This record gives sequence, structure tokens and C-alpha cells, in this order.
Amino acid sequence: MAYEVTATRKRPQVFEKLVGQEFVVSTIENAIESGRIAHAYLFSGPRGVGKTSSARLLAKALNCEKGPTAHPCGVCDSCREITSGSSTDVIEIDGASNTSVNDIRVIKDEVLFPPQSSRYKIYIIDEVHMLSNSAFNALLKTIEEPPGYIIFIFATTELQKVPATIRSRCQQFHFQLIGLNDIKKCLSEACGEMNIQADEDALFWIAKEAAGSMRDAYTLFDQVASFSGSHITLAGIKDKLGLVGSDQIASIISSSIRGDRRGALETLDSILAKGVSVDQSLRDFSEFFRSLLFVKEGIESEELLSIRKEDIPSEIVSGITTAQCEAALRSVMNIYREVRYSLSPRLELELFVSRLSSLPFLTSPEELVARLEALKSDIAQGKATVVKEVRTVSLPSSPDTGEKEKERRPFEESFSDGKKAETDNEQQMDADFDTPDPAAEEKNGNIPESSSMYSEEEYGESEREEDSIWEETEDSYPAAEYNPPAEKIEKAPQDYMSKLEAMTDAANGSEVFGLGSCFAEVYDIRIENGDMVLVTASGYARKFLNENSSEVRQIIKDVTGFSGRVNAILQAKPQVSHNPLLDKIAKAFRGQIITLNQ
Repeated sequence: MAYEVTATRKRPQVFEKLVGQEFVVSTIENAIESGRIAHAYLFSGPRGVGKTSSARLLAKALNCEKGPTAHPCGVCDSCREITSGSSTDVIEIDGASNTSVNDIRVIKDEVLFPPQSSRYKIYIIDEVHMLSNSAFNALLKTIEEPPGYIIFIFATTELQKVPATIRSRCQQFHFQLIGLNDIKKCLSEACGEMNIQADEDALFWIAKEAAGSMRDAYTLFDQVASFSGSHITLAGIKDKLGLVGSDQIASIISSSIRGDRRGALETLDSILAKGVSVDQSLRDFSEFFRSLLFVKEGIESEELLSIRKEDIPSEIVSGITTAQCEAALRSVMNIYREVRYSLSPRLELELFVSRLSSLPFLTSPEELVARLEALKSDIAQGKATVVKEVRTVSLPSSPDTGEKEKERRPFEESFSDGKKAETDNEQQMDADFDTPDPAAEEKNGNIPESSSMYSEEEYGESEREEDSIWEETEDSYPAAEYNPPAEKIEKAPQDYMSKLEAMTDAANGSEVFGLGSCFAEVYDIRIENGDMVLVTASGYARKFLNENSSEVRQIIKDVTGFSGRVNAILQAKPQVSHNPLLDKIAKAFRGQIITLNQ
């Protein structure tokens, strides 16, 4: 007996054997049993899902000697002739090769003659969407009011190309893709009939490659069985067909996650050395990341996964987030589009594998926002605290003095964010509401103990202002917290302040650009522990003066004769207090008193 391909040998001969089309089968069986037989049917759906087989089964059911019946016997002359394709009353026409109006005219002439030996004369037109518009128009009247013994069965894979005038005259049945498990079951039955052993993963791969088409699955099964002998294995399929295994893709991704770029590139080289194309490798990467994405979302159905869940290492599942998996899949799709125009497709693939090592560090904007919100909530609830960074600044000593280096207090440069500065500003405003008027205090006989410009309380308040002052400066340099004991502060001689303008002129003539403008920002000079302290309200001026301390000391020495150490600090300018009522009114309206007419 001549060899018969599996797709033909396994073609269903009864409706019960039609796989994956339960809705179509039940509807047709009920229509036949109730006698509601239409004069035209339109079967649509993907390739290899049973459209033509269903058309032949319907012809059998209608022309069976025991029919019309939903269960044709298959042994009568009519059933056997339809199965073999030799029935004179069941005419199969290929729509792709009979597209003209003349071909339709032949059908119109033939329908005038009744069937020779059967109950119905049935026309099965496959790929009916290939007919021309003129042919469709010529067929309209015939299928709308055909003779009672004529039945048309159309089959097409592209329903949208069939004119609406044709579709409206037919009962339409849409055939769906066949499930992966149903295809695996049919392949297992075929293996048993052919005495062939097949591994589960091998049948899974064949069913997956069939993409829902039973005919494609049987065709690929015949090819695999030809070179596999009596035992079909997935390893043998990959070796003979030059495919990339999911284990190799998983090995590359695992090495990349661990930061082993060399191992990942060496594995890729071994894959390409076997003759696997770059396009095929990219398709395998896309299928792997697609399956990984579905697994991350909790999907375990084999019909949706391109590879089995067991083939994805737990290291990859736990090491890559959903957002990172989506980014990798998007990158694969972009590279696949770009490869056709690339000078070196292999280099594009190698660059992609090399960049996979940075995948675990990829963070989406949504994750960043979520982390910031969580951190904000923890800080608000007291679960987290913000610790300031403390840096010690060593001030250079004067080269002109031979005295032993004196111990100096380290300066703590505190970096605060905008919210802390805003909070400090609000605290300062509240403190200013309660600041007493010195003139009123003196009038009442309450004379402050200290004759300095600030009392101890006011001096502490000025320290708390420092964090907010630097935000208002042009360059926003962080302020230095400088807390010298009050009893050690000495007011500089008046001639130092009178010579500040001369210092500024000398700084303008120096080689350091911008030094003069920084001297102009100094509003007070103090002597503390024998050192000169320049007081400024500009964070930029304070930083610039300390960075150019050597030039600053030389200018001061030339102008004033002072040869000790010099340091610049940041401190708010003293504000002249007005009437407390006016101050409160100005602050309530967020204003400022510019002039006060007495």
C-alpha cells in the first residue's frame, strides 16, 4: 500500500473526530437533525483547522443513504465516493484557479441539472475570496435563489475579502485555532499508530511550532519522524534543524544577570557557530522573554507560553522584574527591525547580549516614584531618618607666621533639601513674630546685658537661618554652621572695616577673577582667637574666599598689615527691627518694609 501522509490519513471522517471546533460541530448537527438545512454555507478561519474537512463531512451527512443524518455511515456508496473525491454530485472547485466570470457561468449552467445519484448536488468552493468581483456578482443571483437540490459550501482564510453581498446570503461559521493540548493529544495518537516513541518536550515543540494548525502539526511531525527513526527527542530536533534551545538562551541570560559578559558572549558564539541565523536567535530570545513575562504575571498555561515553565530557571524569574522583562522584549523587537539594514547583524546581536548585563539595574519611572513615595511615608511616620553629611574642612595656615598651628574647630557643611529650608524659613518667621523691640525694651528700663548687635537668643536664631539663607543665593552653596562661643568674639577695630573698600579695590586688581565682588559681599569683620573672620551673607562669596585663602591673606596683609589666619563664614545680615505691629503686618502679607516715614 502506498505511503499516505499523516495529514491525509488522519483527516476526520465523522463530526466527532473534528478537533477544536465544538461550536461548528454542534450547530451543524442540530441543523441537520432538525431539518433546517441552508442553501449556502461560508466556512472561514486560519489554515489547517478543518474547513474543507467539515465541508466534506457536511456533504456526507446530507447525501448519506441513511440521511440526512448528523452521523453518516461512511460505508455506503455515496459516503465512500465523497471520501475518495469521485462523487459526481459533490463538486470541489479551487477558487484560486477558477476566478473568472466564465467559470461562474459554467456553474450557473450546471445547477439547472439535478443530481445524478444523490439527494443534493453540492458545490464546495475553496479559497472563495480569490474570485474576482465580476465572478462574485455573477454568483449572487444563483446562491440567493438556487434550486432546492443545490447547496453551496464556501471556504476561505480571508473573510474580509469576501463581499458583504455574498456573506449576507450564507450561514457563516468561523473556525478557531486548535489548542496546543489538543494537538499534542493527536500527535501522541499518531505516534502510537506508527509505533514511534516521542518525548513529551518534543511533542510540545511540534505543537507549538504548528501555531494552532493541525495540518501544519502533522506535516512537521512527518518530517521529524523521517530523521528521528523510532524515537523522537527534542535534542535530535534541535540538532538536525539547527535550532536554539531554551536552555542555551537561559544560560546566556543567567550569565548576563551575574555580570559574566564573557560567558554570555562565548555561549552565543557557540550557538552561531552551529549555523543558527541571527534572525532565528532573535526570535528565540523574544519567545523566551515573552514566556518569562507571562510567568512573572502568574500565567502557567502551556497554550500561552512559548516554552515550558520548567525550562525557565528560578534565578532568572527572581532576578528580573516585569518592567525589566518588558524592556528586554522591546529591545529585541527593535533590534529585529534594525538587523536588515545593519552592516553586521551578528554585531547587533552581540551588543544586545552584552547590554543584558545592565538589565537588573534598569528602573522604570513608576518604580522610582513608588520608592520615593514609600521613603516619604517612612520619614513622615518616623520609620526613617535623614542624616546630614558631615565634612571636616582644614584651613591652611599663614606662611608668614612661625607660630605653632592652633587647633581649630572643624566646619560642618550641612546639605539640606528644599523642604528643610522651607521649614526653617517658616520657623524663622514664627520666631520673628515674638522678637521684642529693642527700643521699647530700653524705654521700659529693660536694657540687654550684652551691648553687641545680637543677643544670645538672636544669635542662635541667626544660626538656624543659615540653612535657608544659602538657598536664596545665586549659586546655592550650602552654608557652614559656625558656632563660636560668644565670650571669645571680639569686634574688629574700626580701621579694619574702614579699609574694607580698599581691600575690595585691591581684590579687583588681583589675578583671581571675581575676588573683588566676593569682598564686596562682606558686611562685617571680626577677630576671633587671634584670627580674622570675614562675615558674609552670600554662600558663593564664603566658598570663593575660603578657596582662595592665600590671595585673600595677602590682600589683607598689604592693606591692613594683619598677618594672621583669615576665614570667611556665612551669616545672615542683621535686620533693623521696626515697630512689632508693622513687622507682623508685613509678614502676614508676605511683604517687606522698604521705607518708614516717622
